[in-house]
Formats: sequence, structure tokens, C-alpha cells
Amino acid sequence: MRKLLWAAAAAFAIAAPARAAGPDFADRQDFDFASRGFVATRDDPKIRAADGRVVWDLSAWGFLEAPAPKTVNPSLWRQSQLLAKNGLFKVTDGVWQVRGFDLANATFIAGKTGWIVIDPLTSAETAKAALDLANAKLGARPVVALIYTHSHIDHFGGAKGMVAQADVDAGKVAVIAPKGFLEHAISENIIAGPAMSRRAAYQFGIGMPAGPEGPLNSGIGMAVSTGTQTLIPPTVEIDHTGQEMTVDGVRLQFQYTPDTEAPAEMNIYLPDLKLLDMAENANATMHNILTPRGALVRDAKAWADDLTESIRLYADKTDVMMTSHAWPRFGRAAIGDFLEKHRDAYKYLHDQTVRLMNEGLQPAEIANRLRLPEVLDDEWYNRGYYGTLSFNSRAVYQRYMGWYDANPVHLAPLEPADEAARYVALAGGPAKVLAAAQAAYDKGDDRWAGELANKLVYADAKDTAARELLAKVYDRQAAGAESAIGRNMYLTGAQELRQGVAPPRVQTASLDLIRSTSTSELLDLLSVRLDPAKAKDGQVSVDLVFPDRSERYRVTVKHDVLTWEADPKGTADGTFTMPRAQFLLVALAGGDASKVKGEGDAGALARLLSWMTPPTPGFPIVTR
Repeated sequence: MRKLLWAAAAAFAIAAPARAAGPDFADRQDFDFASRGFVATRDDPKIRAADGRVVWDLSAWGFLEAPAPKTVNPSLWRQSQLLAKNGLFKVTDGVWQVRGFDLANATFIAGKTGWIVIDPLTSAETAKAALDLANAKLGARPVVALIYTHSHIDHFGGAKGMVAQADVDAGKVAVIAPKGFLEHAISENIIAGPAMSRRAAYQFGIGMPAGPEGPLNSGIGMAVSTGTQTLIPPTVEIDHTGQEMTVDGVRLQFQYTPDTEAPAEMNIYLPDLKLLDMAENANATMHNILTPRGALVRDAKAWADDLTESIRLYADKTDVMMTSHAWPRFGRAAIGDFLEKHRDAYKYLHDQTVRLMNEGLQPAEIANRLRLPEVLDDEWYNRGYYGTLSFNSRAVYQRYMGWYDANPVHLAPLEPADEAARYVALAGGPAKVLAAAQAAYDKGDDRWAGELANKLVYADAKDTAARELLAKVYDRQAAGAESAIGRNMYLTGAQELRQGVAPPRVQTASLDLIRSTSTSELLDLLSVRLDPAKAKDGQVSVDLVFPDRSERYRVTVKHDVLTWEADPKGTADGTFTMPRAQFLLVALAGGDASKVKGEGDAGALARLLSWMTPPTPGFPIVTR
């Protein structure tokens, strides 16, 4: 049975075909760990916003109680069943987790007077639901501290669902985070945010209902909640490994791990409980070295090196290990084996990619040939439900070598649509290419069928036969994908081919994130919106004065480039004094700049902002 299941999984592998063996489906340890300590879950499966909108539905994944259907890789189905377990779970004495209420876990540690909460989820609504459940089942306690393990929003966005900013300001609640947290929490997606958001719709399958023929999960959790994202800035900074503090009677030791899974991240050890929190540096899946939505490439070597340090510091004195996603692990033997083999998977990925790179192999060649050793590949937590060996090897190559593979033909490539049209013509026209793509599909050669059909679609986006064939290819690749986000991307591509680009979800930008964004970062954002076709070599200089922040900036457009400087000397064409919130309204939210009163050239600000082009929120990806 084991070989038959893995043969089915391997038939539609994203990159190199997997071997017929693999982890043992009869191994139920993960199911034991994921169920251990269950206390209760919500009576009402729907978590709602103040306006009644459902931001999370625990019942959405009820279909996972059935056996794996033919439309889903059995390995991914197994992972989905594990991640779907939701509710309040006891981890060890004095420590509980609420799992399955959002993409990440919320951890509750009982202090002398209140709760110490690690990672308050993505949105205020799901965070409040988690706190309400803990209080209802364990006894009501105030939250006396929040700990953000790292700078991704699914680990801090729900902060105001658990504590009030006023209580933090009054010193009643400590907010603890690694050094660099606020900078990276704000800046990571500022410049490229629109493109990342569009690609994230593919990565997470946003807008499609979960089900046997739809998205299953996000690899590390079921989905991302759609509630109100908030932020409370940290009051305590962790900046080195070995740093210790006692919070409400609970001793905490920190391992500072920057530039691993996040640019600002840390692990936490509770010595009195022999409990280790590995944040998102260790997971129930191989993680992403480069997330498909787009981001800076992570450092696989630093990641592995910090896991080595974790093993040295904690492995021989940890009885229980928990993480920011998925379920805990219990027992020193199981924890030590996990940490070592999980570390080795990242180390192997890095070292062997670099070795093959130094032998002259190109990214696609490395991605197709690289495989983990069987002893590592046989562990469920090293499977590619989120990151994959194929994708990650190309990320390692990119970190060292960039996008260029050293082949001069790629120095000045044609645009994809132009190249596709030429290839189709060279092959004898669309009918011949379509026939070849159909023949490849009929033989189960999906990667080649997809390549051919994609050329047809890029050559002529109105070719409905090519679009439908490519969608069918994506359907079948989704059915076989072991990667949750790979499945999501295939399904979203198929949806776009059949239905066109879905209207982007309307999301209100988090006011807390905007308030915490520096003015310099906001002006950098404006600089990448300047459209030379609108500016037409126009020149203008504007002084922006924000009395509420004691700030003055000069924004200059010259040579079709926007530059800025703080505390400028001399005079500008126009000076505009206003609260920063008013500037945000006119610069980024469509407010009328002509109504802003200024000194000097009263129309300078409106003229400058008229040269901006807002980003396209729903650009096509597979139907250029």
C-alpha cells in the first residue's frame, strides 16, 4: 500500500519525479502529537468581524474527514488532516496552544498573574477568539505580555484582539520582539507590495473555496484569516543569543536568529519547563528559501547554522518542543532526531546546490536533479508541502548568482509573448502546436504539454482551445502536487485561464501598519509610482511639513526621478503644511490635492501627485 500511494503521488511531481518509497503512511506519530492534550474548540465554528463578516470558518475543512480523493496527492491530504485539527491544546504544564484558528498558532503561558502570549495570530478577530477560548476553558486571566517571534504579520497582526495599546503605553503589558522587528514588519512589502499581493493570491489560492477540487491548505497552516490586521510596537528588544528575562514569574531564554526564516526572528527556551519554542525556524514541512509570492531570498546556510546552534544549546535538555505552526513534538529522542534531520535537509539543500552550481549546472538542471538522501526524504517534516527542494534550489542559486545563468543568449531575452509567437510560427502554426500539446497531455507528459500550451496562450491570449488545454494541465498537476502552495498556484492559474482575472479582494490597509511606517518609507513608495509618461520631463519641488510629527521633507522631481531629503535648506516651489494623515489621504488614497493650501506655488503638490500611476491590483499572470 505504501508504494502504491507514493507511486500515485510521484506521477504528478512538480519537478523531478519522486522515488516510489517515501515516508510511511502507517506511521501515526504525527497524529498522536497533533491530537495530544486536546481540551476543547469553539462551539460556533464561524469567527466574525464586528460587521458580521466571517473571517474564519472552522467547518470549512470538514471534507478532510473522508479518504483522499483522486484529485489530491495523498501525502498532501494527510498533511491537511493534521493541520485542520483545531482548538485549545495543552502542550505541557502551564502552557497551551490554540491551533487551527488562523495560519499560525497562538501560545498561552500561565504566569503568576496573567497570560504571556506568543504570536497573537494574523487578525484581531481570530486572536480574540483564541483568547476567549483559553479564558473560558482555563480561567480568565489578563494578558500581561505579548511575544512576537518574528516579523511576519501572521505572528503579530492580531495583537489588538488581545491587548489594548493604552495598557501597553501604561506599562501594564510588555511587548517583546527580536531586534529589527518593527523595521522589517513594516518595510518588507512596502515597495513591491502590489506585485507581492497579486502573486500571494496564487500562492494561497485566495478567492477559491477549499475542497477536494480546490485549495486544501497553505502548507504550514490552513489559510490566512481575513480579519482586521493590527500592530502594537515592541517595548522590549531581544538582540543576542543567551539574553534572559523573567516575565510574570516565567523564566525565558532567547536565541537570536536573524536572517533565517525572517529577517528578524528568535527562538525561546523555558528552562523551568524544559520547553523549546522554535518559532518558524523548524516546521512540519520544508519551508521556503524564497516564497513564491516574492520576497528577498533567505539564507539557507544561516538557517541551517542557527539550527545547529539550537541543537547545541537545547536538544539535550528539551522534553517538549513547539513551533509557530503545526503541532508540538514530545520526548528528547524524537525532538533531537527532528532537529538534526530538519537541519540536515536545509544544509544539504544549500551545500549540494552550491556544489552543482560550481560544477557549471544551471538552475533548472539543479532543480531537476537534486534529491534529498533517503534518510532525510523519509521524514514527513522534510516533505515539500510549503517550500520544495526544486524551488528552493533555484533560490539558493539566485542568492549567490542572481537571475543570470551565464548563457549570453539570456543577456537580452525577448519578451515572453514575442518569443512565444515566434516559436509557434516556427513550429508550423497554432494548430500543430495545439496538437502536440494535446498528444503530450494524453500521454501524461504534463510539463511538456503545459510548456507548449503556455506558448500558445502567450502568443494569442484569445486562443480558447489552448487556454482550456493549459487549464486541464494545471488541474492535473494540482491533483498530483504534494506542495500545498503548488496546488494553489496550479488551481489559480486554471481559474484565470477559464474565467479571466478575478476581481481583487478589497482589503482595508491596516491603520496600525500605516501609522508605524516612517515618512521616508512612504516617500520611497511614491518614488516608484512616478510615471515618466505623465511627468514629461516636468520639474517641481515641494516641501511637506507635518507639525504632528515635527517633520519637514523636500520632494523633488527632476529628470523623471523623484528624490527626497529631510530637513532641507533653501526654498521649494511650494510649501504645504498639514497633518501627515492628510498627506496620506491625498497621496495614496485618492484625496483631492488641489484643496491642500500651500505657500508659494499653490498647485505644486497637485501637479506632482498627478504624475503618479497607482499600481494595478489585478494584473494577469498566465493570460498576458
